[in-house]
Amino acid sequence: MLLHAHDLTHGYGGRILFQGLNLQVPPKARIGLVGPNGSGKTTLLRVLLGLEEPLAGRVHRARGLRIGYLPQTLDRPPADLTLAALLDQPFQRLHALEARLRALEDEMAHAPPARAEALLARYGRAQAEYERLGGYTYRARQARVLAGLGFTPDDLPRPLAQLSGGQRTRAHLARLLLEEPDLLALDEPTNHLDLAGVEFLERHLQGFGGAVLFVSHDRYFLDQVARTIWDLGPHGLEVYRGNYSAYLQQRAHRWRERRERWDATLQRLRKDLAYIKRHIAGQNSAQAKGRLKRLSRVLLALEAGGLAALEVLERATWGQAVERLHLQTHDLTVSEAEQRLHALRFPQTEPPTPQPRLAPIQRGGEWVLRARDLTVGYPDRPLFRVARLDLRRGECAALLGPNGSGKTTFLRTILGRLEPLEGRLRLGPGVQVGYFAQAAADLDPRRTVLDELLAAAPHLLPGEARAHLARYLFRGDAVHQPVAALSGGERARLALAKLELQGANFLLLDEPTNHLDIPAQEALQAVLAAYPGTILLVSHDRYLVRALATQIWSLTDGHLQVFVGGYDAFVAARREAQVEKSGGKGSANGQAAPRSRASVARPRGGLSKNERRKIERRIAALEDAITALERELAALEAQLSDPPRDPDAVRGLSTAYAETQAALEAQLAEWEALHERLEGDGR
Repeated sequence: MLLHAHDLTHGYGGRILFQGLNLQVPPKARIGLVGPNGSGKTTLLRVLLGLEEPLAGRVHRARGLRIGYLPQTLDRPPADLTLAALLDQPFQRLHALEARLRALEDEMAHAPPARAEALLARYGRAQAEYERLGGYTYRARQARVLAGLGFTPDDLPRPLAQLSGGQRTRAHLARLLLEEPDLLALDEPTNHLDLAGVEFLERHLQGFGGAVLFVSHDRYFLDQVARTIWDLGPHGLEVYRGNYSAYLQQRAHRWRERRERWDATLQRLRKDLAYIKRHIAGQNSAQAKGRLKRLSRVLLALEAGGLAALEVLERATWGQAVERLHLQTHDLTVSEAEQRLHALRFPQTEPPTPQPRLAPIQRGGEWVLRARDLTVGYPDRPLFRVARLDLRRGECAALLGPNGSGKTTFLRTILGRLEPLEGRLRLGPGVQVGYFAQAAADLDPRRTVLDELLAAAPHLLPGEARAHLARYLFRGDAVHQPVAALSGGERARLALAKLELQGANFLLLDEPTNHLDIPAQEALQAVLAAYPGTILLVSHDRYLVRALATQIWSLTDGHLQVFVGGYDAFVAARREAQVEKSGGKGSANGQAAPRSRASVARPRGGLSKNERRKIERRIAALEDAITALERELAALEAQLSDPPRDPDAVRGLSTAYAETQAALEAQLAEWEALHERLEGDGR
């Protein structure tokens, strides 16, 4: 095991976040840590890594364990540390070897013949070590990670202190990926990544040779990366095998099974109580008193430990149960037992979640939004163009694109806050628009929670407003908090509470799940899935997009392209386009050739015979090229194992080796992608 913990307990200021946890992280694990906000996920991560000492229990880490940790918030970097210097930190041994090889080359160039053989042997050993550590490929790895996380070569000389907080987080993530530690511990690693960056990170972690333990609210990311889910909450830490979707199914089964066990236990206890009441004063009083003693023990245990007590009572002796549950034991009277049994309630294992009820006041017409020859943006900066858009009642269009491509600007244009630069944009008859602004930006920070809601719905009485806010988890004095003091998740819940009161039949949602914990995301997704109106959704939450979208509106290079179909079909079509492009089948300008909507929407498994033949021919050509490159690489390896005495010749061989290996990797990547396409078509 890389690390394991026993009886772990921690908290702050008298509040216990978790206690009695037992867990382990094996090699090559992919563990996603989930739970409500405030449940202690970050704290548990820090305790496991040794950054905080637990109040009780212990953590054992394997000797020599190399850990890479990405926190949510980073310390300010040194003023002179550049991005290039940060990304070079994992390769200090390689840089030392490069200097050693250069020194040996210079020494060989001027050494007498008597020393040449010994120097060549030293050079060969140093070169073998350089190759073993990835010396011929690390620059290519740096370039891939740099580009994958959204940087360009022009960013390399920039000091980290001049980067934004999100850019610094991405830079440190890049360094960790290049370090390749035994255990990667990542706290919300997707927070500052666009879609392309998240997809790159998914692919990288899927192929990573070490273990990964990560906290994330990104359910799609959890689906792609995790093979185990740790669920941390008031019930403790529960382990589920599989990814996030598998966890949802297993969790629902567990909760249902626990409820059935609880109900069966109470039914048995009621029967015991009825027997006791009938016989406590009769001929069977001794037996009834014995049952009352056992009933008292079980009731006290259930009061103290809830569902956990059921498991303890089933597996341990009464003495062990008293110790584990810290029980204060005493016998109850019949009346006391009856009162306590009547007062027992099923413990709340599911975290509290908002309870939105989105419903349009009126149905509206058949068509909701139409656009023709539309240009969106600002007079000095057009953002994108689209020839035609049609959105009908009951549909959900997901608007996807990089940051800064014009998604929020388009929503503001629909709302009438900005005019189109060109073309026509129309809403249908009877359309009533409800808008959820990104980061709940439309809230007034000077108001309290209650005043903000009443300003949006002055017809509500204060009691009605309080009841409405309670469904969004604002209870008691929480309704008097100033909006300015709310967390991101609280602001999102307040904005949703206001949105419900609008009764709109066309929802414009700009990142509605940002800052919501996973239980709140699940609750919102269920409500939106049942919403009978129309939705235009801007979101990085691919799990939500996959669940809701009937169209994908994709912003790329200043153009909006319409894909009719769900997110999975969109991803499959995009992969197909990338394969065609890598096979040299793009248009003259290097972009993938445009295709009709029907061909884009074709589901996986719809390859025509001509397309299959075309891919098969490309695979055959790639196999020939790969064979030739492997032969060339073997020849270069043979020459480098017995290098020439001329230093320039050695440098030339090293360069040729690196270039040949890079070409081989590129050909193999294309070969694998094409095979995946054919295998997917056959399923």
